[in-house]
Amino acid sequence: MRYFVTGATGFIGTRLVHALLARRGSKVYCLLRPGSAAKLNALRAAAGVSKTRLIAIGGDLRSEGLGVSAECRKLLQGHIDAVYHLGAIYDLQADAASQLEVNVKGTQRLVEFAAAIGAKHLHHVSSIAAAGLFEGVFRENMFEQAEGLEHPYFSSKHASEKIVRERCTLPWTIYRPAMVVGDSRTGEIDKVDGPYHLFKTIQRLRQLLPPWLPAVGLEGGRVNLVPVDFVVRCLDHISHLDGDIAGRCFHLVDKQDHRVSELMNIFSQAAHGPKLRLTLSHSMLSALPAGIGQSLLQLEPLRRVRDAVMQDLGLPEQIFTFLNWPTRYDRRELDGVLQGSGIECPPLKRYAWVLWDYWERHLDPALLEDHSLAGAVEGKVVLITGGSSGIGLASACRFAQAGAITVICARDQAQLAAAVKQIKASVKTHAEPPEPGQSTKAQAKGKGKGNGKGKGSRQPQVFAYSADIASESDCQTLVQTLQDKHGGVDLLINNAGRSIRRAIESSYDRFHDYERTMQLNYFGCLRITLGLLPGMVARGGGHVVNLSSIGVLVNAPRFSAYVASKAALDAWTRCAASEFADRGISFTTVHMPLVRTPMIAPTRIYDSTPMLSPEEAAEMVVQACIEKPSRVATPLGVLGEVLYAAAPKLSRAIMNATFRMFPESAAAASNHSGRQEQAKELSAQALAISRMMKGIHF
Repeated sequence: MRYFVTGATGFIGTRLVHALLARRGSKVYCLLRPGSAAKLNALRAAAGVSKTRLIAIGGDLRSEGLGVSAECRKLLQGHIDAVYHLGAIYDLQADAASQLEVNVKGTQRLVEFAAAIGAKHLHHVSSIAAAGLFEGVFRENMFEQAEGLEHPYFSSKHASEKIVRERCTLPWTIYRPAMVVGDSRTGEIDKVDGPYHLFKTIQRLRQLLPPWLPAVGLEGGRVNLVPVDFVVRCLDHISHLDGDIAGRCFHLVDKQDHRVSELMNIFSQAAHGPKLRLTLSHSMLSALPAGIGQSLLQLEPLRRVRDAVMQDLGLPEQIFTFLNWPTRYDRRELDGVLQGSGIECPPLKRYAWVLWDYWERHLDPALLEDHSLAGAVEGKVVLITGGSSGIGLASACRFAQAGAITVICARDQAQLAAAVKQIKASVKTHAEPPEPGQSTKAQAKGKGKGNGKGKGSRQPQVFAYSADIASESDCQTLVQTLQDKHGGVDLLINNAGRSIRRAIESSYDRFHDYERTMQLNYFGCLRITLGLLPGMVARGGGHVVNLSSIGVLVNAPRFSAYVASKAALDAWTRCAASEFADRGISFTTVHMPLVRTPMIAPTRIYDSTPMLSPEEAAEMVVQACIEKPSRVATPLGVLGEVLYAAAPKLSRAIMNATFRMFPESAAAASNHSGRQEQAKELSAQALAISRMMKGIHF
C-alpha cells in the first residue's frame, strides 16, 4: 500500500510511519516542511529503509495546495491508498492565529489536496479536545453537542473535524486520542505537556516531605491518558480493517480515567514521594458566586503570589483547565473494532514509573540549568567580608577558582596581602574539573578567556580592601570603592563576625560585649548590604548570603550575645527577602555549625571537640550561591529548631544540661564579682555529647 502522511516527523507521526513501513511492500510519502530534512533522514535510518520507500514531498500546511509542486502531484495522482492527517499544533499555549492557520485552514487545504490527487481514504487524527469542556459523557457519535469551546485549541480541533465531516468528498475516519503521554515501554516523549506539568510539583513535594508523611490536595477533574504506542497501534489496526470504517469516529482513550488527585498519587508513588491522603473536592467551591474565584485571583497581592508559585513550578496558565476537566469519554466503537486484536491500553499504574523515569532523566527543566559554581559566579563580582582567614578565605578560594572577580575585605592589611597570594596560588594549582550536573554550555563559557589553557591556568582576578565593618565611615568608603572600581557587587557574602563565649552570669558588668557584637554582626552587615542594594536593584539582580549560626536554631546557651546578633540579622534578612522578591534580588541565610577558625582559637576546650573545617564550611556557602535557597542548615540544626517549636520545655532541659556539663573558657571564667575560676578539662560525658552533637556551640 501507499500512504501520504502529514506530521510524519512529529511525536505520533514518527511512530505511525514506522508501523506503516513495517507492512511488506509499503511506501510512505511525507509532507515535509523546509528544514525538516534531517528529521526525515533520522527516521529513515531508524526504520532501516531507503529513499525509495520513505519519500519526502516538499510542502507546508500553511501554503495553498499544501505548497506541493506539480511534479509531486503527478507522482501521487491516483496512487495513494490512505492519507493520514496528523499535522497540527498540539499545544494549549499556542496563540489563536497560529492554531487557526494550521489546525483549521491546514485541514481544509489537506482535504482539498487529498481529493485532488484521488486518494482512497482520509484518516483524520483529531483530539478529545474537539468535545470541548462537555459536562458528562461524550460519545463517539457526538459532535455538535460539544460545549465550552472558548479556548483556541478546543475550537480549532472542533472546527477542523467539522471540515472533514462536511467538506471531505473521500471516505473518512476520525480518531480522537486522549491526552497522549510517553511510550509505555520506554517512557519516551518529545516535550513537557498535560500531566507532565504536575511532575515538578511532585518532585518538590518529594524533596520537602518524607514519603510516609500524608499530604493534602485538590481532588480535581477527570483526566484520560493514553500512551503513544497504544494510539499508534489503534491507528494502524483500524485503518487497515476490511470492514466499513468510513464515516465513523473512534475515541482512542483509556477505559479508566483518573481524578487529578489520583494522578498525583500514581506518579508520586512512581517518584517515591508523599501520597495525598486527604483530597478536597472542587465542588466545595461551588457555593461561591460564579466568577468570584477568578476575580479574587486578579487582586494584585493574590495574583503576585499565584504567578510566583506557578513560575517556580513551571506551570502554564492553562493548567487550571487541565485540573478541572469535566468530560468523560465513551469508547464502545473502539472496543468493537479492537475485539480480538490483542490491543489494550495498559493500566497507568503499570507504566507510570517508566514515564517518570524518562522525564526525570531527559526532560526535567533542572537538567538544563547549570548547577556548577562557575555557572553561578563566573565573571561576576563577589565580595566576601572577613575574607582574610577561616571560612571567608576558604570561600574566596572557591570563588576565584570558579572564575569570579573575587573581592575580600578585612581589617589587617598584612593578612589581606597574604590571603590574596594564597587565593591566587589556589587558582593556579587547582584546575577545577567540570562539576556534576554542569552543562556543556557552562563548560564552554570559559573558552576564549584568559590564555585559553583552561580554568586552572586563567589569571585570577582577586582584590583586597582594608575595612573595619564595625566602622560606619569604613563601610561608606568600601561601598564607594566597590562602585567606582567594580561597578558594584553581584554577590555579597556577609561573613565577617565576632563571637563571644560567655555565660550571662559572667556578663552582668560586660554590656559592651553585646554592643560590640551587635556593631559587627548586625549593624556592620546592614551597612554593607544597604550600601550595595541600590546597585543590585539598578542592575535588576543580585544575591546576598548572610552567615548566621546553628546557635540561632538551637538557642545555644553561653552565646547569648553572639546568637542574639545573628538572630537580628536573620530577622532582617527574612524581611528583606519579602521586599525584594520581585526585584530579582535573593537572600540566603546559612546557619553555620561550629567551624575550626581563628575566631574560636581562644577557647581551648574546643581543641578536642569535633567540628567542621573552613573548607567544609565553604561548601555550605557554595551551595547557597548555586541553589540560592532561603536557608542552608544542617539536619541537626533543623532538628533543634523543630524540637524547640514542638517541645520547648524539653529543648530547654537538654540545652541546660549541656550548659552545666561544659565549663567556661579561661578567658571568660569570671563571675559578676570579678573572681577568676579555673576552666576545667572536658569530662568523658562532655566529649561524648560534643561528638554526638557535632557543630553545636557548647
